[in-house]
Amino acid sequence: MFRLVQWWLRPVRRSSCLLLAAPWRGFSGFPPGFPAAHVRSSFLDFFRRRHGHLLVPSSPVRPRADPSLLFVNAGMNQFKPVFLGTVDPRSQMASYRRVVNSQKCVRAGGKHNDLEDVGRDIYHHTFFEMLGNWSFGDYFKVEACQMAWSLLTEHYGIPADRLYVSYFGGDAASGLPPDEETRNIWLDLGVSPGRILPFGLEDNFWEMGDSGPCGPCTEIHFDHMGVRDAAFLVNAGSPDVVEIWNLVFIQYNREPDRSLRLLPRFSVDTGMGLERLVSVLQGKRSNYDTDLFTPLMDAIHQRSGVGPYTGRTGTEEGSQVDLAYRVVADHIRTLSICIADGIHPGMSGAELVLRRILRRAVRFCIQVLQAPQGALASLVPTITQLLGDAYPELKQEEDRIVDIINENEAQFLASLQQGSRIIQRTLSKKDCKHSGFPASLAWTLHRDLGFPLDLVDMMLEERGVQVNRQDLDRLLLENQKVASEKRAGLWSHVMLDLHILAELQRLKVPHTDDSLKYQYGLEKDRYVFPACSATVLALCNGQTLVQEVSEGQRCAVILDRTCFYSEQGGQSHDRGYLTCSRLQDVVFPVDGLLQVGGYVVHQVTATDRLKTGDQVQLHLDQAHRLSCMVKHTATHILNFALRKVLGPSVHQRGSHVSADRLRFDFSVKGSLSIPQLQQVERCVHDIVTANQMVHTMELPMQRAKSIRGLRTVDEVYPDPVRVVSLHVPVSELLDSPPDKDTSVELCCGTHLLRTGAIEDLVIVSEKQMVKGISRVVAVTGRDAAQAREAGQALSQEVDSLSARLSGSSPSSIDSAQRLSKEASILSDAVDNTPIPQWQRRELQDRLKTLLRTSNSAIRKMELREAAQKAQAILEKNGRKTLLVDFVEAESLSVLVKTVNQLSSAAPFSHVMLLTRHAHSGKVLCACQVPKVVPPPSSISQGMAAADWTTADNSLLCRTRRPWRLLIGRWLCVVISGGALGAPPWLPREQGPVMTSQKP
Repeated sequence: MFRLVQWWLRPVRRSSCLLLAAPWRGFSGFPPGFPAAHVRSSFLDFFRRRHGHLLVPSSPVRPRADPSLLFVNAGMNQFKPVFLGTVDPRSQMASYRRVVNSQKCVRAGGKHNDLEDVGRDIYHHTFFEMLGNWSFGDYFKVEACQMAWSLLTEHYGIPADRLYVSYFGGDAASGLPPDEETRNIWLDLGVSPGRILPFGLEDNFWEMGDSGPCGPCTEIHFDHMGVRDAAFLVNAGSPDVVEIWNLVFIQYNREPDRSLRLLPRFSVDTGMGLERLVSVLQGKRSNYDTDLFTPLMDAIHQRSGVGPYTGRTGTEEGSQVDLAYRVVADHIRTLSICIADGIHPGMSGAELVLRRILRRAVRFCIQVLQAPQGALASLVPTITQLLGDAYPELKQEEDRIVDIINENEAQFLASLQQGSRIIQRTLSKKDCKHSGFPASLAWTLHRDLGFPLDLVDMMLEERGVQVNRQDLDRLLLENQKVASEKRAGLWSHVMLDLHILAELQRLKVPHTDDSLKYQYGLEKDRYVFPACSATVLALCNGQTLVQEVSEGQRCAVILDRTCFYSEQGGQSHDRGYLTCSRLQDVVFPVDGLLQVGGYVVHQVTATDRLKTGDQVQLHLDQAHRLSCMVKHTATHILNFALRKVLGPSVHQRGSHVSADRLRFDFSVKGSLSIPQLQQVERCVHDIVTANQMVHTMELPMQRAKSIRGLRTVDEVYPDPVRVVSLHVPVSELLDSPPDKDTSVELCCGTHLLRTGAIEDLVIVSEKQMVKGISRVVAVTGRDAAQAREAGQALSQEVDSLSARLSGSSPSSIDSAQRLSKEASILSDAVDNTPIPQWQRRELQDRLKTLLRTSNSAIRKMELREAAQKAQAILEKNGRKTLLVDFVEAESLSVLVKTVNQLSSAAPFSHVMLLTRHAHSGKVLCACQVPKVVPPPSSISQGMAAADWTTADNSLLCRTRRPWRLLIGRWLCVVISGGALGAPPWLPREQGPVMTSQKP
């Protein structure tokens, strides 16, 4: 299939650049060719062993609960809760002081996007590893600079005369002075004054975002050439002098009004790209010439139809091949890392970016490198060999990565062919040379089929056509705006920023005791929830702490204790209200609940005056809470059942629990079959009807992780952590492995005490969100019973329709069409009614068969009727060169089939038939011309049906332009009956008027 596509795929045009000089010998004390794996491990050991840093594993590249990011793009991303002060004080992260790690990063899409630069030069990547060390309120500028200089010059042996440092030179407009403190630190470390260079906000002031922690930074730059003064090339975009390490001193907070405030605690955040560091230590000018890439380049060459990689850049001959090598090498690393971390090619957000990366890699692989289909996925084992020791998930997910890449590649190649056909059809129907190719269609091809926009441009350029660029740019901007707003996920409630959190700590406001949310019991099969009285400890109006709020004011209320569950772990927050002891008749509804830095924040719109020190009573919406408990316990059972039916490869990829339904995302190769859906429901049903006990216990994290079969997701858990187990007490799971598999998970949610309250569970939806990730939506209890009843009712309707269609044949086309329409309406009902998903699939299959049978019967009846009408016309008119007549036909389909029958019987005749449509009052016209007209003929050679109808329409309908539908050599025209009037113009004596027209 790729050969069919290859002829119109062209390389992406790009600007030229100079070819870099040949590599030079390494200077390091390490032996020649010192492996990248040792560079990584020695960095981690330097900080861990020499300077007491805690080694923290890399987080997945899918951000944890951070809608502002598509991918993790810096080492600090996983530590944002520490910087923002929102970290749960019970989690291990809250205890971090000195940390080191190597973080997987992806920069493609969003603020940091290197995708279009990859391949054009020798150092940009979409995936890279960020080496970093952090201090959270521990050491600051002096120690950070000392450690960095010692590591580079002593541990790695980089000559100091190859290094330059930059620092923040101040910004008068922002009222920020130069960072002379940092400059003096470098002087004290022996750096020459001429190598310490000041720069402004853009280069040497780091910010997390539009608001939040920020501060000056100092960067260390490396000169590849040496033996010269290269100060003028620092931050000048030269490939000869490159930044290798950035040390950020986080000491300010950027406020929403753009002002800066000093933070209550200063921190250090550093980042050094492993790929660039390895190129320096191995004496290579290009990252692609290091051992992080050379085995991969060799593997690409073995699968390609071109010569080996030579490292060329610019516009010289052969540089396009080397660009393709770099693109494929970079992109297969990104694809492997992302898919292993649960991000699959899809249609929105990070999934859409990954889809574009995959398709870009496929294009270069097939088009430029001339590799066969499947070559891209065959590179995955090489990635596993190179990175699998550092990131074990690559080894665990290798087969799944290969399958997903192969499936998406095949889908893309099919989309290319489909998109090409759409473009061809559009160009054949429209005059696009003057008006331009429709931007909406180009955007649809790009968005829905994944058709690259530059490829659309190339195909159109061959035909002298261009896309309406102004309209296309507008569509792109609109899409970016929608995506940006979606990622921002602006929270409308009053929030606590890090200054307010710091003030709460300074005032020694204790963290909220929310243990009551778990203290409920069963009495005579009814759940009893504890009463809760509390004291208002603090009030926040969104800007600062206040002593009181007035009526109508939105505020955040912090209590000493609460029985409400705050939204976390995928479970919706509780509903309820507060009453004040001094205002017994006034209700303060709780709009939302969040847990921030150990405080449960009750979002309230004050209905009267509320002040600190007030005594309040908390009134929980017990029905809502119980519904959430039902759904959350059902989610655990569903997770267990899916794994039991589908095998251990099933991993949770997300979930959400609300009062009305549950949603569960999990990894699986394809959609579940009908038997699999039924097995999952039966497994859940068995556990529910057994009314198993639900056990919970808080344990130290390390002890909890020792439980066999424990299920976790990628979240930061508090320590101690809550363990939820079905049937088997947690204490028994700790002592010895259970006799049989059971559901046991880390979970902070609220759960039932016995499974019987679930009553029933029905999966009402299951579909693949992206390749390899399925989403299940399920309902429980009464909703589940109603879904089964609705499914049974629809099944009976399908049975009834099936009996009618399989009985006696319809007496007329009209009756057959009514049955077909009934099947279509029933099909819509099956698609849109909440019923068991396995039953939906069964009924959909049956209805498709019924529709095929019904439509087949209609076609046969129409053919019989058309044959009869054609025979009658031939008997009346004979096989004339020009056949024009009026017939009685129930539909356009019968009319077209009649013309077809006449053309078959009289292959050299020009046929035009007209009929009056009974329901709409319109006149329908269909005509066909022969492919070849034997001479002699009074009819012009090569006449088109479109020309004929257009000419005759000038007589028939001067006041209205008809609607025309061209199908092959057919042209069907619908002419408004109102414009034509009654049919007297159709008698036979008017035939000569029409036939005398020169078509």
